[in-house]
Amino acid sequence: MEFHAEWLTLGRHRTRLRCERGFPTERTRQLAELAKIGIECNLSARARLVEVVAQREESYLIRIGTTFARDKEAAFHLEPALAILLGLPQDRVGVEVTVVDQSEVDTHFGVYERMLAEKLGAVPPLQ
Repeated sequence: MEFHAEWLTLGRHRTRLRCERGFPTERTRQLAELAKIGIECNLSARARLVEVVAQREESYLIRIGTTFARDKEAAFHLEPALAILLGLPQDRVGVEVTVVDQSEVDTHFGVYERMLAEKLGAVPPLQ
């Protein structure tokens, strides 16, 4: 059992919250909710929030998976927006968008999110 990680369902996003030290905090959950809103308003319908990682010294990495290549360009503006909302310097919030070919994932609800998480390395593949 992993005590430094937990799963959170935010609408259609099945997100893994992970902290390098300790448990996921309320601030990590808030960041996940804000990132979800930013993704739903600015990226395609295929974009999913896969993982939020709380790193050392209050820095965060947000991992997004999608099958639409133009989401990478649109996600560029999420980093400064989320940093401002949390009151952090802009270099403390990073957004990593991974584009997966649509033939590599099944687009059914639940399966799609799991397959994206596997492709991004957030979770090990099912055996």
